[in-house]
Amino acid sequence: MKPGRWLVVGMLVPWLTGCVNATVDQMVFNSPTESMGDASVVILGRRHASDYETEPDFIRCVGSHIGARDDSIRIIGELEFLNALYPWFEPRTAPLRPADLEKLLEHRDVAQKFASLQTRYMIWIDGSTVRGESAGSMTCGIGPGGGGCFGFGTWSDDASYEATIWDFTRRAEVGRISATASGQSYMPAVVLPIPIIAPVQGTACDSVGDQLLQFLSSDN
Repeated sequence: MKPGRWLVVGMLVPWLTGCVNATVDQMVFNSPTESMGDASVVILGRRHASDYETEPDFIRCVGSHIGARDDSIRIIGELEFLNALYPWFEPRTAPLRPADLEKLLEHRDVAQKFASLQTRYMIWIDGSTVRGESAGSMTCGIGPGGGGCFGFGTWSDDASYEATIWDFTRRAEVGRISATASGQSYMPAVVLPIPIIAPVQGTACDSVGDQLLQFLSSDN
């Protein structure tokens, strides 16, 4: 293969993506009735088992998605919030129901932290992206004339997430959003492997972020 052709392949790789199918469901029980003003929103991942957690990078993705599209919404970073409220939001102590917030606020230091953060909405996200079945094969080798790979591989990814919106001032659940996404990725190789990745988790992030943004922006 001529050097110029290697350059063309390298330039094309970032534009190659697999196909993704996404579905979003939204249930809003109580729409916002007043402006958020200086109030904040915190987005947290559910982690109630040692072998399971909602990916921290997905939580950051959703927060960044909202903040990039409406900078009037103040998003508190998950790590910042967890550090400020340690150890009350660790997996073994985190509230499972809005009513559990009442017990937390019986602790004066917790109540003071919430007051300083001005938290209006707590959004819990539960879910994960998992690798599905894979197929195909690929071989690579080095010989007198150079090296390379030959073959074809494919695999699926499935994402499923649910966001539950708690109104901190009402101590109530006010909405729920679920998003699923699935896609097929490919890896053809003729000398050079070319990954064609389906952005499954990114699509789910955008889907959840858009729906949360629609809910939160109705406050403003």
